[in-house]
Amino acid sequence: MDWQLSDDAQPASRVPAARLLESAPERAPVPVTGAWRPGDDPGERRFARIGDLDAEAGGTIADAVVAYETWGTLNEARDNAVLVLHALTGDSHLRGPAGPGHATAGWWEEVVGPGLAIDTDRHYVVAPNMLGGCQGSTGPASLAPDGAEWGSRFPRVTVRDQVEAQRRLADRLGVGRWHAVVGGSMGGMHALEWAVTHPERVAATALLASNAATSADQIAQNTLQIEAVTSDAGWLGGDFYDLPGHAGPARGLALARRMAMLGYRSQQELNERFQREWQSSVDPLAGGRFQVESYLDVHGNRFTRRFDAGSYVRLVDAMSTHDVGRGRGGVEAALERITSPTLVVGISSDRLFPVADQQRLAAGIPTSTSGDEPVVLESGFGHDAFLIESGRVRDLLATLIA
Repeated sequence: MDWQLSDDAQPASRVPAARLLESAPERAPVPVTGAWRPGDDPGERRFARIGDLDAEAGGTIADAVVAYETWGTLNEARDNAVLVLHALTGDSHLRGPAGPGHATAGWWEEVVGPGLAIDTDRHYVVAPNMLGGCQGSTGPASLAPDGAEWGSRFPRVTVRDQVEAQRRLADRLGVGRWHAVVGGSMGGMHALEWAVTHPERVAATALLASNAATSADQIAQNTLQIEAVTSDAGWLGGDFYDLPGHAGPARGLALARRMAMLGYRSQQELNERFQREWQSSVDPLAGGRFQVESYLDVHGNRFTRRFDAGSYVRLVDAMSTHDVGRGRGGVEAALERITSPTLVVGISSDRLFPVADQQRLAAGIPTSTSGDEPVVLESGFGHDAFLIESGRVRDLLATLIA
């Protein structure tokens, strides 16, 4: 069931984040949260109420909502639906321009669309914002039943909780079995969980630059990013939403984003792109800055205008707890449950989810389309290659999604 949030759900004392983004985003005041809020322009979002959801780690998300976007038409047989699952800081906006309601343009426009690998002329494409996120689905910045933000009261969520929310969305859309489930990075964790938990509902699976269980190295990186946010004086234990924008945890969130960027891009790319060049004519020894420093700053500052610190902490934590083998006899036993043809793609220069992660997936999935070894995309762009190398990713997906 679709629904529209009423305008009066937005507290009159707040300026909707989307309106702040309409002005020059680098100079506009930093909002206390970059979350989409009731009262903001919904853009192309639709909303589905999925009921109360009991979180795996304890606690209940009352009257949970999933925001999503769709392209194409569900056919009479209801067998042409493709589920596309976004990464940590992505959202439901696969296609379309930036503007009111959408802070950024579609993130996979060269992969999803008419005549492309995920063909909106033939497929009914569904892209939800994950549970705990901040672009329309219920998360820490959302209003709880008592009318105040969930904040610190929002339960810890896991990848399994998020997939349960997606399952309920599928039921409401009338999709009994997905023609394909596709995800990269954290979205790949969701796609994997779908294939293991609901094998009868997945006809094909694509896992891009993802893993079966988060490693100690990955958890360590996640922990530092969470600490960057929660150490900010404006964090207030996660209950910062009534602060004026500049007093929120924006500095900590920006720092976490800058730290994350080092995992998203390869050492090779950063060295070749920036070398030791200065940002201006001023020598760094005399107070100037290196270009790479400015690059990280820009990404951090932009991020605070489109994301929420509470969601970031909860979602990064969900990635850390990801283990498809938990309670299932281990990773290899869980992977044996998969029955759908599964494309496993690694990226040669990925230092966040190295190729060894995809080797474990391919070796353990009996229906891997490339056998015991993953398809390795040779690219210097690092982890983000699954977003950047659109043409090559499109060709790979076209072999799976007919």
